[in-house]
Amino acid sequence: MRKRIFRVLLSLGMTISLLAGCGMQNGQGNENTGTTKAEGEEITLMIPDWGVPNETLLEEFTKETGIHVTVNEVSWDDIRDKIAIASSGGATAADVVEVDWSWVGEFYAADWLEPLEVTEQDKEDMPTLSTFTVDGKVLAMPYANDYRLSYYNTKQYEQAGITKEPETWNEVYEQMKQIKEAGVVEYPFAIPLNAEEGATTSLMWLAYTMNGIVFNEDGTLNRDSILSALEFEKKMIEEELVDPSDKTTSGLDAYRRITSGNASFMTGPTSFVTRSMNEEECQVVGQIQPILVPGKDGKSEKTMALPEAIGVTKFSKHKKAAKKFVKWYTSADIQKKLNETNSTIPTRNSVLEQLVKAGVMQNADAMIEEAKRIESPFPNGVPAYYAEMSNTIYNAVNQMARGELTPEKAFDVMDAKVKELVAQ
Repeated sequence: MRKRIFRVLLSLGMTISLLAGCGMQNGQGNENTGTTKAEGEEITLMIPDWGVPNETLLEEFTKETGIHVTVNEVSWDDIRDKIAIASSGGATAADVVEVDWSWVGEFYAADWLEPLEVTEQDKEDMPTLSTFTVDGKVLAMPYANDYRLSYYNTKQYEQAGITKEPETWNEVYEQMKQIKEAGVVEYPFAIPLNAEEGATTSLMWLAYTMNGIVFNEDGTLNRDSILSALEFEKKMIEEELVDPSDKTTSGLDAYRRITSGNASFMTGPTSFVTRSMNEEECQVVGQIQPILVPGKDGKSEKTMALPEAIGVTKFSKHKKAAKKFVKWYTSADIQKKLNETNSTIPTRNSVLEQLVKAGVMQNADAMIEEAKRIESPFPNGVPAYYAEMSNTIYNAVNQMARGELTPEKAFDVMDAKVKELVAQ
């Protein structure tokens, strides 16, 4: 776990304090976020590296509100455990915390999050709010609009003599073989296979885009769909089209192989639309083309969304200040700035459209078209036992990747666990 702590301190003179007081008495707050100053109050934020606001933004928030923010940068896989351990003991891991789409069912059942007040305008502008809404209660505000999109390196394809983008997963396989045989890239296909969440979601979107189904109506795994996805992964691994490091590195590092020029194709986060055009993050700027995700007989009619959000913990002693931060962090103005500094894809449609029209986000046509194909693979919503289920799935995928399980055995392990959880 990497941890980085930012302390943002701001001294306010008597004159500014008096002016702020007058503004509060007149009901005046920040023009963009509707906040008012709360002198000297301090809150904590626990979030992964990709969501950390830089010091300039944090200073801006403190200047607007008087609230100081301490940021604890924690790896995604550790955040859920820290929240669960603290909340189970009636304590708080942080005032504001990362809330992944996959945690919503569990956190709601355990009553670990404070409901948020959201306007109808926000609901219309942020469609992914529905992912974080249970029984009419908004539990978190999405800040990163993530869904699966495919990318390929046009120059590497040309060097291998390939003249068109892939339409099907079988074409992806054939093209990866051709690129490797031509000596263009040693391991052209990038996919997370480590024993972490990325391996679970990769298996899910692969099955979903291949066959249009992941779970049956009763919540159990669809055998034919999952098994075909596992067999595809195994084939890519055995034919050395996947870098062995994908079995041990983080999912983000696996995805970054395409921006380093060490992979020719990957399906991954929409943030790579921006990352691939950023010279500080990409060594092959201008070569990566976002495209619609391949399917079984043509482009897939479905893709899977994995939005990230922030929420206020139930046991926070600074709920009012924490809610101000959530409102500020997910405001239109800050979403624009987070796209610039963190390559975050806005969750507000209005902001996304502005960035595309202004040319800030380039190569965005496929991303906008893919958004129309977003559907949930969960017929009954994300289950409360998702984390336990995912743990079994990603360990089975990793064991298969390391040659310890066949695709059939890996499925049997997953299937038994999911059926056990469904029956509880």
